[in-house]
Amino acid sequence: MIDWLLWLSWPFLLASLFFFIAGTVGLLRFPDIYSRLHAVTKADTLGLGLLFIGLSLRSDNWQVIALMLLIWLLVMASGATACQLLARYQQDLAEEDLSGRD
Repeated sequence: MIDWLLWLSWPFLLASLFFFIAGTVGLLRFPDIYSRLHAVTKADTLGLGLLFIGLSLRSDNWQVIALMLLIWLLVMASGATACQLLARYQQDLAEEDLSGRD
């Protein structure tokens, strides 16, 4: 492993730690659900993205890097979907009965 790549990965890893801590603090401290959703989604997206960059700089295996990228993309898609569903539920826009006939 090239020594400067290890040093280059540290700022990304520390920045991801900052975003995860900030998202956790936002989840615990913000007053309403929309602010909490915003904090958690930003922490997931940016924190995991920076973690992916930092760990990919440390990895020698391209398959591991591709798998981490796939995980990050799935977390981004599922985080956005979950936040949208929670916001719709909070506004009472969710459908009440989905068991009816098509």
